[in-house]
Amino acid sequence: MEIAEGGFERWDGRGALGYLTLAAIVEAQLADPPERARVIVAAHCFPTGMLGYWVRKLAEGGFVAALTATSPARLGSPAGGPKLAGTNPLAIAIPSSDGEPIVADVSMGAITYGDVLTGAATPEELVPFGGEQAHKAFALALGLQLLVDSLTGADGYGAVLLLARPEGDPVPAVRELAAGVRLPGDQS
Repeated sequence: MEIAEGGFERWDGRGALGYLTLAAIVEAQLADPPERARVIVAAHCFPTGMLGYWVRKLAEGGFVAALTATSPARLGSPAGGPKLAGTNPLAIAIPSSDGEPIVADVSMGAITYGDVLTGAATPEELVPFGGEQAHKAFALALGLQLLVDSLTGADGYGAVLLLARPEGDPVPAVRELAAGVRLPGDQS
């Protein structure tokens, strides 16, 4: 960790795998949690993999968490032009008194780069998700890219985590209203 001031921490992954950087960050947050909330910025770390894994750990520790990370520019505007943003996932987890957090983990791409690497898809299929509404996923991907880039202030890739103690417990009411429908993050 480079900086720890009040509700802010800055970590430098020094080119390490993002998995390792996020593991250290999550472990540190659970060991020394914020009184109310904290923003954690991690520079120089990639790839970060499935962000839902990390926010679930934090939710199981009783915290609300939102995490995003950048990746190489792989998404262009649906209107054309150069690739401007990574698939830039966003994961959000909300703890619950019923024991199972809600965990939403979404990439802004219609497929993942892992699908391309394994041959399950072609690079041309790596476009913003949403079909005719793909401009919305592209806008979110670009917004997340710029958010992380502006906070890390570094060349390369990084991640931003927002961690907070919840003031309410909305998940049980949502589960009751959902009446057995599988919700994001439910274990199957």
